[in-house]
Amino acid sequence: MLQYDICPDIIFQRSALSETPVDMLVIAAHPDDAELSCGGVVAQMTAEGRRVAIVECTQGEMASRGNVELRRQEAVYAARILNLCERWNLHIPDGNIADSAMNVAKIVAALRYFRPNILLFPPEFDRHPDHESLHRLVRKAYFHSGLTKLEIIVFGKALEPYRPKRLFCYMQTYEFEPDFYVDVSAHFDTKLQAYFAHASQVYVPGAVQSRDEPQTFISSPEFLEFIKARARHFGGKIGVEYAEGLYSVEPLGFATLSALLR
Repeated sequence: MLQYDICPDIIFQRSALSETPVDMLVIAAHPDDAELSCGGVVAQMTAEGRRVAIVECTQGEMASRGNVELRRQEAVYAARILNLCERWNLHIPDGNIADSAMNVAKIVAALRYFRPNILLFPPEFDRHPDHESLHRLVRKAYFHSGLTKLEIIVFGKALEPYRPKRLFCYMQTYEFEPDFYVDVSAHFDTKLQAYFAHASQVYVPGAVQSRDEPQTFISSPEFLEFIKARARHFGGKIGVEYAEGLYSVEPLGFATLSALLR
């Protein structure tokens, strides 16, 4: 029997009462990844009254702009905008999301604690090595989370084995062919507001940017336009204004086509 005692850093919690299990858990490498990649889906789910949590692995301490404390404040601000039920940080070193037993255990702790029906996480191939490393780490943790001989203790309580029902990858920088698209038109403004909450990292229209910090790939006005253009492009594919694309790790199946008659 392997045993790990995990103490996650809770950076946001909507109430003192436990709201697990959640309907959807988003696991991200850095504090702004979820908002940038699938913020529309998150905003849509919470607007429908669904419980959504975000777990980010690193504090983004290697970023060229901002600092750890500022990025933590921004993550809390974004959590409020998205109406999350909870947000964690696992304090894995930024720029080095290693495939270690402890890091696997940290992800397993999140899976067993939140017990989501839907899990969103990074794609297999992307521009940032942390995103690719996290994909592999989550895939391993997903399997290990169902093992009875792995004991995970969180906040002093041993958690039961659990595996989410659906595993979907969100899109970051590199594009893939999505298995399906989600209409986020009604919630795209909320996505952008949560995205702008990470003002130390991204371009915010009308805001004064510090001249002391370097421009980065995501801090330019062009990157914001890229995000908008992609969402419009995906929306055009399904006849709506804005959409986000996801791919399913495992085949999707329906008990009846009536499930599509909503």
